[in-house]
Amino acid sequence: MASHRKSRPAGSRVAGIRTPALATAALTSVALLSQSANASPSTDDKPSLEEVEKKVDDLYRQAESATEKYNAAKDRTAKQRKNVDTLLDAVAKRTQKLNEAREELGRNAAAQYRTGTVAPDTATFLLADTPQDYFDQSQLMGRMTDRQEESVDEYFTQQSATMKKRQEATKSLETLTESQNDLQTAKTTVQKKLSDARELLSKLTAQEKAHLAAIEKRKQQEAARKAEELARQQAEAERQRQEAAQQESSESSSDSSASDSSYATKAEKTLAFARAQIGKPYVWGATGPDSYDCSGLTQAAWKAAGVDIPRVTYDQVNAGTTVSIANAQPGDLVFFYDDVTHVGIYIGNGMMIHAPKPGTYVREESVYYDGESSIHSVVRPA
Repeated sequence: MASHRKSRPAGSRVAGIRTPALATAALTSVALLSQSANASPSTDDKPSLEEVEKKVDDLYRQAESATEKYNAAKDRTAKQRKNVDTLLDAVAKRTQKLNEAREELGRNAAAQYRTGTVAPDTATFLLADTPQDYFDQSQLMGRMTDRQEESVDEYFTQQSATMKKRQEATKSLETLTESQNDLQTAKTTVQKKLSDARELLSKLTAQEKAHLAAIEKRKQQEAARKAEELARQQAEAERQRQEAAQQESSESSSDSSASDSSYATKAEKTLAFARAQIGKPYVWGATGPDSYDCSGLTQAAWKAAGVDIPRVTYDQVNAGTTVSIANAQPGDLVFFYDDVTHVGIYIGNGMMIHAPKPGTYVREESVYYDGESSIHSVVRPA
């Protein structure tokens, strides 16, 4: 919203102190710089290394967001295509029954015509698609046998059912087309973001790339330090929990212990699968077995433990019980960013296994790999 406050005269104050001389000097400097720029325009508009790093990170984030939208559209499209196929099969079967009912009407009409129980024009009308008005005539219905009346009823039943199935199939096809359009849009967006990121990185000099790698290394070291701190906190919390458990022998405590044991068994299978994928490349939209994106990996890992979770991060985040990062257990899913566009599998000690981003591989990494504030939530799926 635009501000309606009256602007203060330039150079009147600095930190609450009137400094006309300072303002005059600043304006003079700006004027001189402006004249210099007009006289000899600079051709060096290359962004700083920090700006490149931020832009590349933003592009990867946007690509990952578009990837999850692509995954959702792909999943939705597959389900809708299956539904369309089922409906079209149903339409074909209903149409066959409708044709059989029409043939039965024709045979009845022909038989009545031969026996003289109905006029020739009636036989013709019996073969039409909509003979309801004619059959509603009491004198005709009175002449029909029970079998003939059943044929008429069956015809209209099949006609109504066939029309309904055709309408369902038409609507489902329209929905499928919309999902396919969404799929193509998301795919184009991902490709554009990744192309822009690669272009920015390709313009860096060897020295700049080395500097960027050094910045990344410092971030990893800080992330590792935070992971160690979390591991210490969790170890202390576990020690206290065990002490409390030893003092309690109630039935509820036993039930909780059994539940924890069941989850630990599933989590162990999940982590065994995830570890076996380490080193495989991140490929957007991939669900294995040779490559994965972030949510494709988590879905496949939990499926190995016999637990089905949704395909995309937006749905996975709701597929279990939310716990704090301090209470995270091996196997829990750790989600990142406000838009919930990334996920990894917690393995303990502040570490996780995840498929980070394009150009990288499935790996173990601190849950603080992109800073503490990037963690959105932790979910226990089983």
